[in-house]
Amino acid sequence: MARRLPTLAAAALAALLGFCATLHAATPDPWQDDLRPIARSDWSRERAAHLLERTGFGPLPAEIDRAARDTPQRVVQRLVNYRQTPDPQPAFVHSGAFDEGLDPFEPSRPAATDKARASGEALGVKVKPEGNRRMQQVADRYLYWLRASKLESQRVGYWWANRMLTTQRPLQEKLTLFWHGHFATSEEKVRDYRKMLVQNETLRRHADGPFRELLLAVARDPAMLAYLDAGVNIKGAPNENFAREIMELFTLGVGHYSEQDIREAARAFTGWNYRGTQFVLDRSRHDTDAKTVLGRTGPWTGEQVIDILLAQPAAAEFVASKLYRFFVRDEVSPALQKSLGDLLRSHGYRIAPFLNTLFLSRDFYSSASVGAHIKSPVELVVSTYRRMGLQRVPGIPDFNDTTEAMGQKLLFPPNVAGWAGGRSWITPGLLLVRGNFVYDTVFPPIDFVPNDRVPASLYQIISVADRLALGQDVTSATRPEGKEVTSMSNQGDRDEDFNTRLASYHAWRKAIEKVQPIPRDPARLDLSALVRQAGCRTAQDAVDHLLLRFMSVPVDADTRGRITALLQAELGTTDLARADTYMEDALRQVLHVILSLPGYQAS
Repeated sequence: MARRLPTLAAAALAALLGFCATLHAATPDPWQDDLRPIARSDWSRERAAHLLERTGFGPLPAEIDRAARDTPQRVVQRLVNYRQTPDPQPAFVHSGAFDEGLDPFEPSRPAATDKARASGEALGVKVKPEGNRRMQQVADRYLYWLRASKLESQRVGYWWANRMLTTQRPLQEKLTLFWHGHFATSEEKVRDYRKMLVQNETLRRHADGPFRELLLAVARDPAMLAYLDAGVNIKGAPNENFAREIMELFTLGVGHYSEQDIREAARAFTGWNYRGTQFVLDRSRHDTDAKTVLGRTGPWTGEQVIDILLAQPAAAEFVASKLYRFFVRDEVSPALQKSLGDLLRSHGYRIAPFLNTLFLSRDFYSSASVGAHIKSPVELVVSTYRRMGLQRVPGIPDFNDTTEAMGQKLLFPPNVAGWAGGRSWITPGLLLVRGNFVYDTVFPPIDFVPNDRVPASLYQIISVADRLALGQDVTSATRPEGKEVTSMSNQGDRDEDFNTRLASYHAWRKAIEKVQPIPRDPARLDLSALVRQAGCRTAQDAVDHLLLRFMSVPVDADTRGRITALLQAELGTTDLARADTYMEDALRQVLHVILSLPGYQAS
């Protein structure tokens, strides 16, 4: 549902394009591009806040204060060496929607029914020996798993979002999010939430490097192998998809390889495949002959090709620059790119020491970098919930739908290149969506419909269910609304192998039965308690505290004054004690305004 931004935020929308245009338009800072470490005397609360914001999700004022009292070296060391910090997190709880008969899953519904027609069985279901719709259960099973896997993937998205919200290792989750965009793989094609979950855990396990180990693990990852068609990459007929992407998107970047290099490298990965959620190497389909990749010739294996790629100077520069753009700022000069590549290579492609240098560098705290990062939808939503003091991602509004509407849905990147990021996250329309997310959190909609219980095609499916319940035959019950009744269709139940609309109904019913529902509780907000605990006594105090808690960039005095005036008008007083019994809704309206400001979109 389209909504309007509150008046103050709507006025601020006019300044949005100018805000984005000036992100890097300031006078050059002498610290810009300087990778030397800052001194202890350079450390401040503002710089501590900047560091914690970029390496995590919504630092709270007390956390910033603690970091500001420490040294930058110790703070960065704790963040980067996160393996030393215990972080007990609950494992994902599977619904039990999968069974072994579904593996291997056929590439299409026609493929499943054709297999059943030819062999008498598919997807763990035997064809009925006689009677009408002998293959109905096969069609049902195929559509069931499409629905069930997608619903489970949405539950994985919630599980991961809750990890981001509650983790004691914020940098590990931030890196996992980065690698998810770098090695972009989507459930839409993989069609197996189990593989997507395994990949997520692989990215988390190797998030801090060494990059070679991460790259090799991803190259053997069943989700990636499924996404880039490993099953058809065989000796004598190599498929180039993975070889192309490992060069273009994962290691070298465009312009540092030839089409011939791709063709030769593809041969090295022949036979790499998966069975269920495990990597397998089919040696009978692996090409053991000599290949020439980037000027080097030999009977290369996939592992050896990875080493050839990482030996190229372009690889370190490509990976280092992409990490830099995620954590620091979008613009990277050629000289800085070379320095970053040299730095990563000097650390043997280990990500942790590379980031340690980056987070202590003058460049990281330069005016060109501070406030220059536009939060991705996932960063925005999770950091907002964390600053609100929530301990669990609410089910209303739906996390997956909300972030997707802003342009980013976990486990569903748009393509193998991942999300564009940066300024693509911000348009006037998307700012409105971001404001609506805040509104739906502070004022949960009473007409919310959970998409994991109610399918988008609800009307058609309920129509089938209702007609069957009334005793109609399948042909009549599944006839589309408004379809003309012909003499053929009026003869009663049609003799057919299966009915697709009936399969869709059966599939949704079974998926909803099998897959656990996402908890649909709204956010348990208590802004009144937040301002009381902060010792706020006046409307101005409350606004100052909310701005301190939620904003990463300064708010000008005029905007601050107008927000305070809004709160005073809603409360009918400037005295919070006088308004103590009724101030919650007014505080929520003010928070909606604050979080709809363009400045809230950056860090």
